[in-house]
Amino acid sequence: MKNLSKPHAGFTLIELLLVIGIIAILAAIVIVAINPTRQLGQARNAQRNSDVNTLLNAIWQYAIDHDGNMPCSPGGSPCVDPNWRMLGTAAANCDMALTYTPSGATNHCETADITALQVACLNLRSLSGTYVVNIPVDPRWGSSTGALTYYIAKNNGNRVTVRGCYTEGGADTFEVTR
Repeated sequence: MKNLSKPHAGFTLIELLLVIGIIAILAAIVIVAINPTRQLGQARNAQRNSDVNTLLNAIWQYAIDHDGNMPCSPGGSPCVDPNWRMLGTAAANCDMALTYTPSGATNHCETADITALQVACLNLRSLSGTYVVNIPVDPRWGSSTGALTYYIAKNNGNRVTVRGCYTEGGADTFEVTR
C-alpha cells in the first residue's frame, strides 16, 4: 500500500513551462543566427557562378574542337556573336523573359550594357552531352517560370562573355569573359 503522507517527486507545471520557454528562446536565437534563407540564397548564387563558368568552358571547348568556330543553334542561326542572346532550349522569343524579374531577385541584365538583346534563344543543344550535360537553368526559378537567366555575347576581340542575370541577397553579377 502507498504511503500518502510522502510527497511525490516531479516537476510542477510552472517549472515545465519555464524550461519550455527557455528552449523556445534558445531555438529562436539559433534560427536567426543560422538564417537558412540567406544560406540557401548563397548556395544558389554559388550554383549560378558555377553554371556561368561551365557554360563558358563548354563554348570554348566546342570552339577548340571546331577550328575556332563558335557554336550555333540547330539549323545554324543564331550563333555566338556580338549580340547578347539568352541561352535556352526554345527556338525563338525566349528573351521576352528579360522583362520579368522574379520576386527576391536582382536582375543584372536590365542594364545599359546589354542594349542589343536579340529576341531569339541561342539554343546550344550541340553542346549537350559532349561538352556539358544540359544547358543550365536558374537554380531557384528554373525554366518553368520563363526566367531563363544566362546570356552570352562575343565582343570584337573574340572574347566571349557569359552572364548570369539573377542573384539573391544583393550579390554581384556572375559574369565571366575569356
